[in-house]
This record gives sequence, structure tokens and C-alpha cells, in this order.
Amino acid sequence: MVDVRDYYAVLGVPRTASAADIKKAFRKLAREHHPDKKPGDKAAEQRFKDINEANEVLSDPDKRAKYDRFGKDWEAYARAGAGARSAGATDPFGPGGPFAGYSTFGGPGGNVRYEFHTTGDPGQFSDFFRMMFGDEAGGAGRSTGGRTFRASGSGAATSIDDLLSGMGVDTSARGGGGRATHRNAQVLLPVEATAEISLEEAFHGTSRIVEIGGRRLEVTIPRGVDTGSRVRLSGKGPDGRDLVVVIRVAPHGAFTRRGADLERELPVTLREALLGGEVPVGTLKGRVLLTLPAGTQNGKPFRLTGQGMPRLKGGAAGDLYVRIRVVLPTHLSDEARDAAGRFLDLAHQPDPRA
Repeated sequence: MVDVRDYYAVLGVPRTASAADIKKAFRKLAREHHPDKKPGDKAAEQRFKDINEANEVLSDPDKRAKYDRFGKDWEAYARAGAGARSAGATDPFGPGGPFAGYSTFGGPGGNVRYEFHTTGDPGQFSDFFRMMFGDEAGGAGRSTGGRTFRASGSGAATSIDDLLSGMGVDTSARGGGGRATHRNAQVLLPVEATAEISLEEAFHGTSRIVEIGGRRLEVTIPRGVDTGSRVRLSGKGPDGRDLVVVIRVAPHGAFTRRGADLERELPVTLREALLGGEVPVGTLKGRVLLTLPAGTQNGKPFRLTGQGMPRLKGGAAGDLYVRIRVVLPTHLSDEARDAAGRFLDLAHQPDPRA
């Protein structure tokens, strides 16, 4: 079941979707689930409301930015933050704040674990808010048996009430003598896995199944990756950590890769080298014809523009550099040897060592 507060899931778009993608998805879903098409269908009516709510937030750059940062409780965080700022407090996640450099409770840049200790007094949560909005946390207080609460960033925000409840705090109460102190903000390192692919797969793009933490995950590998490229799956590792798949591209029998460019040798006959003509060349896209001029020398390079690897970040593809290797006949009959001698006499080739 789709979480109606996950606006991206409601519209069926990724978190990286552009404004145009969001608009397109909204129009499609709005037409599909409009109540006029399903009179009396309460589920369709609710679905239509959810779609409108998601579009209202994600189509507004300011609201979307707050939603991306704070998750489903973005409005509550925004109100709380505004109140704190009016009182002169600083942004705890901004420069100089206690969580500077960390995303807020599992936003898109998540993978930060926040640990808090509380004495368990159900009537006090002012220390938590002081910590949240930049005032110095801590102070003396009689311990009544502490508890530890951990919230790990994994792409979905945790509400304030959930946090306080996990700390044993009754959010309906106000007052008391307990203390809640911030202990640390610990970065959760990503889990790494490796995947080996062929050069052809790196050229066309592919996928791999990775087993991690008892789960099988399909990893989409884009075109243009190279050895050392990293594909990140946010929140898919154990304990909500990111999974990073490190790519290794296996060596190829014919091609050598230099960034986005490819190199290969092209064997040609003595006739083709001497007289010239069209010679087929194998590329990762298929066969193309290379026109050799008469008298092509052994080792001469030719450049085939755009026949190299696609670039991971887009743009023009690399080039294919073909180096000629002239293959001489190894067995000559007496007649062929005499003919070759006569030909060379007629060619008047100068001594290349002179």
C-alpha cells in the first residue's frame, strides 16, 4: 500500500524528478482517478485528494524543499522552526548548529544516526527541543533509569512525536524534572558490494542481482560505467544504510579502453595495405567500413569518431582508434616469389634505413 504521505510514491515519480516530470505525472493520475469517472467510489475520491495534496507540495519549490528536508511532518517542523527562529535560536542543521553537515532525520542525504539518552521522566521534553533548536542541551537531573533511542536516516523522516515516544516521553504532558540529552550524531557508513560486467554491458547498460543482508536486490547499471564507478542505492543496505555497488569492467579481447575512447588493432592483408580499399571494422555498435588509402603503412592509426564508449554523465560518445597491422603471406611458391621480386623492382622502394 502506498503511504499517502510519501508524495513521490503517490505520484509515482523518483525524488530526483523534475518539475516537468511531476506535472506530467499529476495530470495523468488526475485524469485517471477523477471522481467523475467513478461516481460514488470513496476510494477513488480519496486517491484523487491524495494526488492533489502531493502535487500541491511537490509543484511548489519552497514546499518541496521543506518536504525533502523534513519528510511527512514538514509542516510541523516548519512551524516549530519558525517559532524557534523568532525567539532567536539558530537552525540546528545549519552552519554552527549541533547537527551542521547532517540531513534532518533521514532526508535525502540521510544515513545519520541520532542517539539520545533520557531519564525516562514522561513529563519533560524541553531539553529535546533546546537541543533541536540550537540551545545548549544537558544539565543536572536525577536519573530514574535511562533509555536510549536511535533514529537512523534512511530516506523517510521520523516525526517529533515518534522520536519522543521512542524516548519514553509522553508528548501530552508538560513539566517535570527529567532531562533528555543529545549524545552523538554518528555517520552510518554505506555497505559496499562489487559487480563485474563485460565491456559490452558497460556500453549498453545492464543490471545485476546483489545479495545483501539476506535480500536479493536488482541493481541497474547505467551505460558508460568504468572500473571503479559506484552505483548507490539509498537506504537499501542493512539497518537502513546505503548500498554502494562498485563496478569492475572485465578486460576485453579486442578493445582497450582509455576513458571514453577505445583502441583496437585491425589486421589487413598485403593487398589491402598496398592497393587500398574498404575494410570492415568491428565496433561495439556493430560493423562499419574503414576506407584504407593505397600504401597504408603497418601501425598507422585511424580515428572513428563517436564509435567509442558513451559518457556516464552524457554528452558525445568517445572515439575508436584503429591501428593497422599488415599481415604478410608466410608461404610463397617459387612463382609467387619471382613475381614479388619483379614487383619490388618496379616499385623502386627507397631504403627506409638510409
